[in-house]
Amino acid sequence: MSTALSVRGVSKVYDGRGSAVRALDSVDLDVESGAVTLLMGPSGSGKTTLISIMGCILQATSGSVQVQGTDVTGLSESELPAVRLQHIGFVFQAFNLFRTLTAAENIELALDLQGIRGRAARERAAALLDEVGLGDKKRAYPDELSVGQKQRVAVARALAGDPEILLADEPTAALDSASGKTVMELLRRTAHERGRAVVVVTHDHRVTEYADRTVRIEDGRVI
Repeated sequence: MSTALSVRGVSKVYDGRGSAVRALDSVDLDVESGAVTLLMGPSGSGKTTLISIMGCILQATSGSVQVQGTDVTGLSESELPAVRLQHIGFVFQAFNLFRTLTAAENIELALDLQGIRGRAARERAAALLDEVGLGDKKRAYPDELSVGQKQRVAVARALAGDPEILLADEPTAALDSASGKTVMELLRRTAHERGRAVVVVTHDHRVTEYADRTVRIEDGRVI
């Protein structure tokens, strides 16, 4: 296995109303390709802040972040989107699907950002929906899908650019046990069969069986 993501001495301090809140405190963590890593801990422990920094959405107050061996610590806000587009896929608890687009069109929009359009995009979107078991839902709108189906579309969209790193924030929180199992099996398959690094932030102890590694965070520190 190779290291896909590495953080060293990462701290994040939020300044607000004259007081500082330390969300992360000198975190060191390596994430390996080909494995599912769970980040677990109580609410407010810093899990989402850490995954946001790893995904180049937030910048750390101090410390360093490497993505596929490249130090991205000093990159500007205008440079970080290119790193995300090239290397990272995201799955969110709230799905973030566009309600006015079909399942296939939501995926095609992500492909458009990769420069894949037209027939190639349609075929790729259809293949991804087949992969997540929704080949018959290509023309369905999000409001016509179950909660579990929406999350599977979100996973397919995250995989559209074939990212080396997949970051999922509470992907099973709103799902029943059967849907949660389906989503976690998809994520594990992505790691093991495609050799991708998959990081899952979760409170859901039902998903621990799918982890190759579980990292616990409390009070902004890896314990």
